[in-house]
Amino acid sequence: MNASSADRIKISPGFWTSLRGIGVEPMDVARQARLPLTVITEPLVTTAQYYSIWQAYSELVGDIATGIVKLATAYETAQYPPAALATFHARDYRDALNRMARYKQMCPPENLRIQEEGKQCSIELEWQHAELPGPQVLVGITLAYLLELGRRGTGRHLKAHSVEFINPMGDVQALESFFGCRVRMGTLRNRLILNSDDLDRPFTSYNEELLEILTPALDRTLEERQNQLTVSAKVQWILTRCLARGRIDIQTVASELGMSERTLQRRLTEEGASFKQLLAKTRREMAVAYLADPALEVKEVAFLVGYEDQNSFYRAFRSWKGDTPTNWRVAQEN
Repeated sequence: MNASSADRIKISPGFWTSLRGIGVEPMDVARQARLPLTVITEPLVTTAQYYSIWQAYSELVGDIATGIVKLATAYETAQYPPAALATFHARDYRDALNRMARYKQMCPPENLRIQEEGKQCSIELEWQHAELPGPQVLVGITLAYLLELGRRGTGRHLKAHSVEFINPMGDVQALESFFGCRVRMGTLRNRLILNSDDLDRPFTSYNEELLEILTPALDRTLEERQNQLTVSAKVQWILTRCLARGRIDIQTVASELGMSERTLQRRLTEEGASFKQLLAKTRREMAVAYLADPALEVKEVAFLVGYEDQNSFYRAFRSWKGDTPTNWRVAQEN
């Protein structure tokens, strides 16, 4: 997948139908986003347009939390695209979440990282093929939908263990009422934490015959798209997912790609790139995106782009932009 194709996001017709269902006219969203009305019928939009649509929806609804809860509960199952349909008809909640994380790779810019440990399952939202993190309402909708998926599939009103958001999300009480747990804001990650026992609950909507049709087709499409990605693009995608976890090196990335360090170096050289260049480029793009968010302190940005030492981040940023992160941020606001 080249840069232009990676920057194309498919909007399901069900999205616009759901907006009408909660009293929000698609034309109003398009106008608020300052996009042509034809965007409503266009199957693909750019990442920037996609973000503008979500931001416009948020502005029209008013309170972010209200917009999250309304839309998360309004989406009609019949309007699901094939990838989402495969999750709704999964064997159980765990199977549904794993399918969601897998097939999300075909639908940028969101990416899900699932980690199950002990009695809890953490689902962290990250961004793929995008320099800028998405609007707050999109973050909230994504995590809310994951819980709503479990509720619809199991037929039970499941509750999350806890929810974390990097930025303020509006009416906290409304979100806590929806998720059924404490909702924290101002954290270092956007994360939904579920009770692992709930993942074993079977889906009443399980449809083995439908999955036998959908799964091979979706897997082929995913494999084709992954094969189209350059090695450099794959490396950057892995880096955006892993930087905040701490120190990352070429051995770690090579392991993620299922190849040796030597092979990875050779493939990158063939593409006119190097791991060091890609690491710096990814850090630079992510740092600029995070610094645009006034809610994040510089030390938090340093951590999110993989620097344990804040001074090292300052030196690197000065080499990128010719100024300190703090001064650069102030200059962008003026």
